[in-house]
Amino acid sequence: MDYGELSHFLRKRREALQPEDIGLPRGRRRRTPGLRREEVASLAVMSTDYYSRLEGGRGPQPSTEMLAAIARALRLTLDERDHLYLLAGHGIPPRASGGDHVNPGLLRIMDRLVDTPAQVMNRLGETLVQTPADVAFEGELTNFEGLERSGIYRWFMVDGERDRYADDEVRANHSRVLVSGLRSAFATDGSKSRAATIVRALLDGSAEFGRLWDAHEVGIRHVGTKRFRHQAVGELELHCQLLDDQEQQQTLLVFTAAPGSVSAERLELLSVLGSQRLLGAES
Repeated sequence: MDYGELSHFLRKRREALQPEDIGLPRGRRRRTPGLRREEVASLAVMSTDYYSRLEGGRGPQPSTEMLAAIARALRLTLDERDHLYLLAGHGIPPRASGGDHVNPGLLRIMDRLVDTPAQVMNRLGETLVQTPADVAFEGELTNFEGLERSGIYRWFMVDGERDRYADDEVRANHSRVLVSGLRSAFATDGSKSRAATIVRALLDGSAEFGRLWDAHEVGIRHVGTKRFRHQAVGELELHCQLLDDQEQQQTLLVFTAAPGSVSAERLELLSVLGSQRLLGAES
């Protein structure tokens, strides 16, 4: 672990990231170039003291989980992330599909969608980051472990996972979309991949998945507009927009409602609930 180089790299990347880049107001009294240390620590969901000691060239070697959180907070590119891992004394993480490092371009878009339900997920259906409004809409999806990290696995194996969908036809289409996407990941990544592990578990545990897998469908598309039920705001009719990052094989999913509609008013209420939740987490 190269403490001096790690300290210098973290400081330079922090100073290069501006408040506007993450949706924060600059304020008249800001003198720090770039972000403050406490702002980076908050984005990485760690204590300011821990991050400050790390940037100051002190403290224990950070874990790969800590490094991943810092890389995301600093909006590092893949090359920059790899450099961070090397400076911290770890090997370079694999750049396989289903990776956890989010493209900084997608993160910048997410920063501007704070009042809109949106999330970034990988090809295995693992949610990597959510807006506060999306947490209010779908619940916290980034803290699952093991096979349940995959929304595809949860869809077929976890009771209640489909409850927010108000339409049986949309549920059926969603099942086909998920299986189609997992088959593509399996074909690309091979029999020793995480995708293959999910496939085997679902074939063992879900008859519905087995039938859809046997149909060997690929390229199935989402229905553009879906109806949802939410326990706090009621029924929502939302348009689902997907933006694919081909390089890192991740997808930004955004939910919007027709302007002036009842669903749009209810989405605004969800954004308030998401903001309250975020303030509560920071206090």
